[in-house]
Amino acid sequence: MQLRKKIDRILGRTLAIIMSIMVINVLWQVFTRFIVGSPSSFTDELARYLMIWVGVLGAAYISGKNMHVAIDLIPKKLNQKKQAKLKAFVNAIIILFCFFALVVGGSRLVYITYTLQQHSPALQIPLALVYLVIPISGLLIIFYKVSDILNKK
Repeated sequence: MQLRKKIDRILGRTLAIIMSIMVINVLWQVFTRFIVGSPSSFTDELARYLMIWVGVLGAAYISGKNMHVAIDLIPKKLNQKKQAKLKAFVNAIIILFCFFALVVGGSRLVYITYTLQQHSPALQIPLALVYLVIPISGLLIIFYKVSDILNKK
């Protein structure tokens, strides 16, 4: 549980930093567009990539806090033993999805964009860095769900 709390803290701070950078970036865009009259060329792209990171890492963070959207009609009708089995089954499905879609699929996307040396138009950063958040988030969600299964959360 100590490791989980540490990861929660690091992930929460990372998300707060990314959001802060995103706010400053958008404020800069508004300032350069309406005050200076010459919009900054990189801010739109940076905001887009930061939003991707916030969304995908935020999904992992919320998954770890078990605050994600869920339909709980069926579990409410079951006894506690069956609820625990259902939660373990749902967590196993989530683990499989995250492994195949986010970790494997995301890693392939990172590899392909890295191999093809694709760069963003305005920032000229490798797109592999932008897409790297997908397998990272998948691994984090898998960690959280395995932890939930082991701790019977």
